[in-house]
Formats: sequence, structure tokens, C-alpha cells
Amino acid sequence: MEQRLGNPQNTIAVIQKYDFVFQKKFGQNFLIDTHVLNKIILAAGITKEDLVLEIGPGIGTMTQYLAEAARQVVAVEIDGNLIPILRETLQEYKNITLIHDDILKVDICRLAEQYNEGRPIKVVANLPYYITTPIIMGLFEKQVPVDNITVMVQKEVADRMQVGPGSKDYGALSLAVQYYAKPYLVANVPPNCFLPRPKVGSAVIRLTRYPSPPVQVKDPALMFRLIRACFNQRRKTLQNGLFNSPDLTFSREQIALAIHTLGVSATVRGEVLTLEQFARLADIFSEESLSDD
Repeated sequence: MEQRLGNPQNTIAVIQKYDFVFQKKFGQNFLIDTHVLNKIILAAGITKEDLVLEIGPGIGTMTQYLAEAARQVVAVEIDGNLIPILRETLQEYKNITLIHDDILKVDICRLAEQYNEGRPIKVVANLPYYITTPIIMGLFEKQVPVDNITVMVQKEVADRMQVGPGSKDYGALSLAVQYYAKPYLVANVPPNCFLPRPKVGSAVIRLTRYPSPPVQVKDPALMFRLIRACFNQRRKTLQNGLFNSPDLTFSREQIALAIHTLGVSATVRGEVLTLEQFARLADIFSEESLSDD
């Protein structure tokens, strides 16, 4: 291989050759640790049968590793300044499709159909911190055929994805991720593994998509409205959080009756409820007598 990336010297050489300027708006921090790269590939369980979608390939560091492990890689990069760099660093690989676009505007279901006959794909990414949640929730909510998502995210975000009720990190993201997938923390990654160094620690987390959600709920959209209402006003009681939410139109009496039916105290906070309890609460509200239509 002409130019194996993944170590600081080669990364710096590429950046200097192209006079590349890091764009803060894109949250660019390039991984320069081969041990972490190998852990990501291993955790994602990539085989020669797989189509991998890489979000934000940067200069192509992880893309090279992915291309060697997978049948095909589709890499989506938003920064036009990186496209000519990627064309050079990835020129030896015949199994990479490079797309210059915003991942939030890409029809990933169509990509899966086009490149993988609609079979589940694997997603790998070193995600910009500012856009982590929209990307991950977009993959789940749009019913993209995904086997697993293995991503580098801010450590605080990885913690939020995997914790349970009662923790300070527990919130709407925890519940949403755990409704769709089983989270597994692969590795903590310190700032010195990146160029430039971020100001916060990172972590690799794998989200393995459930064939069907671990809880059954009649109206998932309503369940998530209830969850958001609770965590948007975290310090309020469950009753006040639901009553004060602009997304819900239940009366105070309806809310009190639903909480009583759920079997918890009216003064409890939403942050102590499990996913199962939120599903049950949504089902109680879905009953005809409590409909907010």
C-alpha cells in the first residue's frame, strides 16, 4: 500500500500536502491511533459479505481499514475540500464509493437497496459531536436496514446511550437508543488519539439493532412525546412535566389518572421510569378514555 494512514506522520503529511484547514463547523478530528482503528473494525464485526456505510471519512484513515475488511464501503463526506484528498488516499481501493453530500439529506434506504439489495448494512463513523444524535436517531427512525452502528462519539454521549433509570446521564437519548438497539461500550478514547486534539474524551460504542423492540407499545410516537416531556423539564414531577408540555394536551385529571393506573406516585420524577414503564404509560394514554385527539 502506497500510503497507509492511521499514524500521525502520514496524517500530517497528507494535511500539509493539500494545505488542509480543519473546519470547526464540521467538528473535524482525525483519528491517529491504529489500535483504536482495529478495535472499531473488530467491534463492528465486518466481513467480506458486508456493505459498510461510513459517515464522515475525513482523509480516508478508517475508510482504508473498512475497505480491507468489507465487501464494499460507501463513504459520505460533507466537506468538499476533502474530496480530492480522499480520491488520492483511496485510489488503490476498488470497493469504495465516495459520495459528497450531507448525510442528513442522503436517502440511506435507497443506498442499501442500490448497493446491498436492501439487506441490513453496517454503519461506522467518527461522528462530529454536534450532530451525533440527529444522525443516529435518523438511522433508527427512518427504518434504515441496519445491522449495527459502531461510532466514535463524545464520551458523555456514549454514557447517556447505555445508562438506566436514576442516573444523572439517563435521559431521552438513553431511552430512544435502548428502544431500538442494544448498546455496548467498546473503548474509551483519550484526546491524544486525534488530530487536532478535542477538548473532551471520546468513546467507541456499538449499537446492535433489535429485530423488534424490547418493549411493545401501541403508539411509539406518543411514548417518545411523553419521554421528551419528562426530560425537557427534568426537575419537575412526572405529573407537572406532562401537564406543562406543549406537545401534550391531556388534562391534569387525565394525567393523574394515568399515573395512578401505572402504579407510581404522583410526585415521582420521569427520570426514574424504565422504558417498560414509559411504554405502559403511553398505552394507558392511548386508551379511548384518555385520548388527547
